This record gives sequence, C-alpha cells and structure tokens, in this order.
Amino acid sequence: MDAFLTAADNALRTLFATPRAAEASPANGHAEGTMTPAQRKLAGSLMRVNHVGEVCAQALYTAQAAVTRDDSLRGHLLEAAREETDHLAWTRERLDALGARPSVLNPLWFAGAFALGLVAAKVSDRVSLGFVAETENQVAAHLAGHLERLPMEDQASRAVVARMKDDEERHAAQALAEGATRLPPPVQALMRAAAKVMTSTAHHV
Repeated sequence: MDAFLTAADNALRTLFATPRAAEASPANGHAEGTMTPAQRKLAGSLMRVNHVGEVCAQALYTAQAAVTRDDSLRGHLLEAAREETDHLAWTRERLDALGARPSVLNPLWFAGAFALGLVAAKVSDRVSLGFVAETENQVAAHLAGHLERLPMEDQASRAVVARMKDDEERHAAQALAEGATRLPPPVQALMRAAAKVMTSTAHHV
C-alpha cells in the first residue's frame, strides 16, 4: 500500500507541481542565444517532446518500484526516478525560457507509461529491467537526434539534452548490469512505434 501511495504522490507532483532539481541545470552558464522565431519554435517543440519523455520516465519507474518485491531493485528504480526528476525540472525550465508550454496530454502519457510499467513488473523483475534498458536506449537515440536538430544558437537546451543523453545511456547500462532481459525484436519495434506516435503528437500539443 505504501508503494502505491508513493506512486500516487509522484503522479500528482509530476503532473501538477513545479519540479525541483537536486542538481543545477546544465543550462546554467549558457546565455540565451539570439534565435529567429522559427528556431525558437523548433527548440520549444523539441524540448516539449523531451519533457514528455521525462513525464513517462517518472511513470515507468514509479510503477515498477510499486510492484517489485526486491528491495534492492526498488531502491535502484527510485534512485533512477530521482535522477529523472532533475531531467523533468531542467526540461520544464527550458520550456519556460523558450516561451513554450508542456504537452496538454501529459496525464495521458503518464497513465500509459504507468500501465506499461505495471505490466512489465508483473511479468518479472528481469523483464521489468529489460523495459528500462530498452526504453533508455531508445530515449538516448532520440536525444542524439535532437542534438542534430536543435539550433546551435540554443546552447542552453543543447547542454541539457547532451547531459540527459549521457544519463539515459548510464541507466540502460545499469539495468543490463542488474540482470535485465533483452526484449524480443518485435517488442522493441512496438515500443519504437508507440514512441513515434507520442513524440509526433507532443511536438505539436
């Protein structure tokens, strides 16, 4: 029961509270660059997508932590969620700086990711970790693509995305080291397809 109360509290804080980072944003020290309206709009859209990704990460990790009976794994998941809270705060700060808004569909994205986390965790801890590893690898690849698209003038956002990419790659490696099961290719493809729907939608709303 305590685990699910923690998950409910996390959902409310993720969706409705202003996130607070434990670590200073990588954007600090980077002046806001001079961008054209089109560049600013693109940067805002990309950071909105990244913010949605962090909303989903909170849902995925807290759902899995609520279900697992392995105290060590629960601690690992909650620590990862704490780091993702930094990402959530950093991306929200960039949205505010760029004059962009979060996705209006964040409650839907959170619910979907939470459900996925519950299902994965119910199968087994190794499968649960497999979802973490595959999700983080796909997110890291997605962030690499954003680094190619973000305007060079927006060094603040680029610094945030680069740091997030490093963290996601580390989370994936940690999940594999903990004994994650590699997901079958069809499951990986399904996850990529679902992520494409989410990112395409969040780019606009």
